[in-house]
Amino acid sequence: WSQVVSEAEKIVGYPTSFMSLRCLLSDELSNIAMQVRKLVGTKHPLLDTARGFVYDSRNNLQMRGLVVLLISKAAGPSTAELSFQHNMVSGIYSSQRSLAEITELIHTAFLVHRGIVNIGELKSCDGPLKDMQFGNKMAVLSGDFLLANACTSLAQLQNTKVVELISSAIGDLVQGIYYENSKSSEENCLTDDIGISTWKEQVFLSHSALLAKSCQAAMELAKHSAEIQDMAFQYGKHMSMSHKLHSDLQPFVKESSSDTMAFSLNSAPAVLHQEFLGREAWIKQIREPCALRDNCARLHHRNPPRCACVFQQLQEAIKAGKGVTSAIDLCRCHGNRALAALERFPPSEARAALANIVYAVTRFP
Repeated sequence: WSQVVSEAEKIVGYPTSFMSLRCLLSDELSNIAMQVRKLVGTKHPLLDTARGFVYDSRNNLQMRGLVVLLISKAAGPSTAELSFQHNMVSGIYSSQRSLAEITELIHTAFLVHRGIVNIGELKSCDGPLKDMQFGNKMAVLSGDFLLANACTSLAQLQNTKVVELISSAIGDLVQGIYYENSKSSEENCLTDDIGISTWKEQVFLSHSALLAKSCQAAMELAKHSAEIQDMAFQYGKHMSMSHKLHSDLQPFVKESSSDTMAFSLNSAPAVLHQEFLGREAWIKQIREPCALRDNCARLHHRNPPRCACVFQQLQEAIKAGKGVTSAIDLCRCHGNRALAALERFPPSEARAALANIVYAVTRFP
């Protein structure tokens, strides 16, 4: 994955880690960064998010902007924009580069906002209460600052349809994250029977909508046809769905990891496993390790928030079922649909790089 991203960055002209550099090095955000240093020594999620901006080879936080640049170059100029080719650098319009930065700023803003912790669930080992409250305030303010900068840059593109597309993507993100948080706050969320179709709808809102609509907006900025815009949308949607499925599958397919990896019971393999197994049997599988955890707590006279045996037992049960293989098939299905959308673009280095990104997230041991 890192090699694919590195090669793709060469095609678009510069490392996408520099994409939001102008904003990240602004005086306002530098002041915020100085304040965030006060959280060192605590377990506030904002610290991990900040480290990820500097270097994160596993998750590639700048992946969305890179895809927008690649698909812009793959499509090239439209016949309606041939007279403006002098505005292109490395085959990409300056407005499309701005859009890639905007996409990254929006994604970063929501990452920062996700770093808000529930004060009521904190433990003494997480850090002093006043520091955690301060971290929450910084997460809200810095996330809002990034989002405001993105919206200002979006208005400067002076394209009503692009503004409408990206604004709707922000609305989708809010709706998706709100749904995630509202479900996770319910006591019975572990036994929630959402089904794979509902899972797809939720993942589109919270993970795919921004990239899909940004790819479409990049085509609109170059005045490409409605058909090309739709193909760009389809690539962004299905590639990001494959990316999320690949991420969900890692705790179940990683060969090198000897330890049990924590996973969400709302991840694709678990949801598919639940569909195949049936609701009653699924609830029973969840309750058995939970009872084991309670016995463990009584034995050790404490109440651990998580017991490794709970995850391990559920993980083995999901591995033994059809959920994992079905999730792999679904990942490859979305990957194939992303590759099919690319067929409408002329052969080029950029198109090959977009295809390689799909191959990287649909390849399993």
